[in-house]
Amino acid sequence: MTRTKKTGMKARGGRVAVIGALGLASVTLAAGPAFAKGGVEITAPHTARVGKTFTVVGHGDDDAASYLRICLEGRSAGTSWHRVTCGAVVDTGAEARATAHIKTAHRGVLQYRAVLYGLTGPHDRHPVRERASDLARVNVR
Repeated sequence: MTRTKKTGMKARGGRVAVIGALGLASVTLAAGPAFAKGGVEITAPHTARVGKTFTVVGHGDDDAASYLRICLEGRSAGTSWHRVTCGAVVDTGAEARATAHIKTAHRGVLQYRAVLYGLTGPHDRHPVRERASDLARVNVR
């Protein structure tokens, strides 16, 4: 009889430990942040010639917003970012795209990035920045 009691206590203790661990895991997963799927990419040539036109293309998607818009920003060495162009507002199911045709007049290194904005409606005046791409560097010779 003593033997049965010890086994019963060990089994009950094991069950309590498992239930406690599962409860803790479910609370931890529920409290953790939810990550949206998506990404932003930018394409630009590595080099360009002064006076010639080159193309910079940005595209991206994200499932965190109802509508998306992507903008291309650029800067030269030592200056702040400025908006080059923006694409059209699209539904979440579609990919946001923006294309800029740029003609440079000076030599140097130019940097570009694509920034994806989330909107609540097609005419939302307060977009929220969702993601930004890595830098694309263009060496103008």
